[in-house]
Amino acid sequence: MITKEKEVSLQNESVGSLAKVKAYYELLKFRLSALVAFSGAFGYSLAVDKIDWWKITLISLGGFLITGAANIVNQIKEKELDKLMKRTQNRPLPTGRLSTKEALIFCIILFLIANYILIFEFNLKSGLLGILSFFLYGFAYTPLKRVGPISVFVGAIPGAFPPMIGWVAATNHFGLEPGILFAIQFFWQFPHFWAIAWVADDDYQRAGFKMLPNNGHKDIRTALTMMIYTIFLVPCGFIPHFLGMTGFNSAIIAVLCGVLFLSQTFYLMSKTTDKAALMMMFGSFIYLPIVEIAFLMDKI
Repeated sequence: MITKEKEVSLQNESVGSLAKVKAYYELLKFRLSALVAFSGAFGYSLAVDKIDWWKITLISLGGFLITGAANIVNQIKEKELDKLMKRTQNRPLPTGRLSTKEALIFCIILFLIANYILIFEFNLKSGLLGILSFFLYGFAYTPLKRVGPISVFVGAIPGAFPPMIGWVAATNHFGLEPGILFAIQFFWQFPHFWAIAWVADDDYQRAGFKMLPNNGHKDIRTALTMMIYTIFLVPCGFIPHFLGMTGFNSAIIAVLCGVLFLSQTFYLMSKTTDKAALMMMFGSFIYLPIVEIAFLMDKI
């Protein structure tokens, strides 16, 4: 017979287990990892003649897990710094809901599974790209955030790998095609990250993060730098059609999206306000999925 005390104890254990599961889920940074998984699936789908949904699932899972593992390294290394920022102080490690050891074990498991998928279900080249992205993000980009805006350049490299990994996983070779997919996502990340850094500047300063260019000033020079990188997205949007990867319609959509995104940088240059940067941040989140979906729809 279960006593009332035993029943309460079981309920508490159940609540505690659910809290642990929720904490592990938060470590993954689900939305970011899901975006990477989508980009990997996008690159794979663009490269193949016929969609294999099992392979799409696997490449998505591999990308999701390797990104989750890199995110955990980031949070382990920034555990004390996360306590200083409002946007991160409630994460699992700063609050003590998970220990560093628990997070590390989870990270290793995700890393091993992801690399098994990429190497043995696809090929060694895609696996090596996944490993490189993991180390660049976790062990190069993360510490450089307190050094200067060079961190954004370094972080943009693994951030641009997902569609390239997807293409290489499908074809087992590099070339101009995965190169242009890399370039689009690479240049996109500069206005994207700097818009975020602009809006979150007060929080970042508490942790000593130096993400913005031009000595961290929120002024027209920083907005101009963001504009220069955004310009590259306009011609890059047409090149996949030039290479025969997609049709003309998606090229027009990609170029138009690039022009609209670029117009937001001009608005930021004219206003140099947090509100303008926030608008640009939301615009950056919209740009990439629209362009990738347009490429896929045009191919189908």
